[in-house]
Amino acid sequence: MNLLDLFARRASMPGSGRALPGRAEPITTPGAHFVNGRPIAGPYPDGIRTAVFGLGCFWGAERAFWKAPGVYVTAVGYAGGETPNPTYDEVCSGQTGQNEVVLVAYDPKVTSYEALVKLFFESHDPTQGMRQGNDVGTQYRSGIYVADADERATAVHVRDAYAAELAKRGYGDITTEIADRGPFYFAEDYHQQYLAKNPGGYCGLGGTGVACPVGVGVAAA
Repeated sequence: MNLLDLFARRASMPGSGRALPGRAEPITTPGAHFVNGRPIAGPYPDGIRTAVFGLGCFWGAERAFWKAPGVYVTAVGYAGGETPNPTYDEVCSGQTGQNEVVLVAYDPKVTSYEALVKLFFESHDPTQGMRQGNDVGTQYRSGIYVADADERATAVHVRDAYAAELAKRGYGDITTEIADRGPFYFAEDYHQQYLAKNPGGYCGLGGTGVACPVGVGVAAA
């Protein structure tokens, strides 16, 4: 297989029924968050909501969110594909359809879903298709995984507003997938809060430098 064939394979989703089988049991149940000590897998306090985003390598993506106001806890994992309870190596094979994602548990009294979507878009380049910077593969695609119609409407609104700003500066079309939120599978423990455990670790995440022109208001109680 030459390099062009390898690139094409890594940048293509597996066909229907061709994904790896995975397994019935979770590969891990994470404990306390390395940064704030809160339970990664819950239970969360009453009123806490969750959101799921994919924006390239999940090490840097998670760090962008755990620093945000109103975020209770974060976790990295896999979503958007077919293979249940995949391993990291399986996801990297390109044969699961899964995306590297961040689960963000947040307090809607302090921040809003719109604010998180704004942060999502500003934290990476959403025009790059099946890659993010030097990281190439379907697991690095830009994605927002929505729980309901309200989240979908917000995601579409923010995407369209940001697309207009990017176009003014010569960027191509946004390739972010906005899809119904299916199962979220926690990644292996060593990936959780990786850049807090390894401050000098690799982070290929970089935004465009273009501000997203939407508000950051808090939802009414």
